[in-house]
Amino acid sequence: MNIGDKIKKLRIEKDLSQEQLGALIGVKKAAIHKYETGIVVNLKQSTIAKLAEVLGTTPAYLISDETPSASIREEKDIEKILAQAKEQLMDAEGLMFDGEPASPEAIDSILSAMKIGIAMAKEENKKYIPKKYRKD
Repeated sequence: MNIGDKIKKLRIEKDLSQEQLGALIGVKKAAIHKYETGIVVNLKQSTIAKLAEVLGTTPAYLISDETPSASIREEKDIEKILAQAKEQLMDAEGLMFDGEPASPEAIDSILSAMKIGIAMAKEENKKYIPKKYRKD
């Protein structure tokens, strides 16, 4: 199942129209249609993060070929890490992003990328858990 199929499936499960989903993540209905049909396949990390949040899944699930496997505990762990990172980023004096003082939007963009990276790393690390400890 590709990313477009997953977006469409989850959107329908949430009983959202393409227009409603677009409004929730800040894009037009046409963009959602393009995502679902595969016309646009290289989505920005921030868009993937917004889609995952609205659709109640993880960015790693949307971009992978696997079924969702992040447990509630893993999600809470990720949120805790991101909350700590956000606090540190907001408190940092002289934090620069692209040569200018970091705006709240830039910090959110950094956090979105971190969330995707953490989720992907956790998923990748599961491959190295000994079989007797796996919860497959």
